[in-house]
Amino acid sequence: MLNQLKGNIGARKKRKCLGRGIASGKGKTCGRGGKGQTARSGVALNGFEGGQMPIYRRLPKRGFNPINKQVYKIINLYQINYLIKNQKLTQDIKLEDIEKLGLFNSKKEKLKLLGKGVFEQKFNIEVNNASKKLIENASKNGSAIKLV
Repeated sequence: MLNQLKGNIGARKKRKCLGRGIASGKGKTCGRGGKGQTARSGVALNGFEGGQMPIYRRLPKRGFNPINKQVYKIINLYQINYLIKNQKLTQDIKLEDIEKLGLFNSKKEKLKLLGKGVFEQKFNIEVNNASKKLIENASKNGSAIKLV
């Protein structure tokens, strides 16, 4: 019957009655503490130090962010093979050629070559950095990796 419908247990919660005398425990300040800014709603006091320059502005912003961090754009061996197959690159690959394809920006980052994939053909390449295993495998294959 519609007149006997009730909400689930815990679905309806009674409001706490505030400000009904000091003896109630929630009288006088109604659980808001003393007067002033913190007694009002919409208080934004995190980091406020009474008008003094806050500590987060006094200290320099350095921490764990290295100032001269080297950012590497990673390219793998299988990607180089793919580009040579599709005639986007020749057997002699320079940094400028890779940059023209839009694979990295030499002003913001450096290029690192990793050895995921296999040597399908011999090629000479210029990169800023390469993995040790790749350099060893390149010498066995007859390819040359020049670190710039």
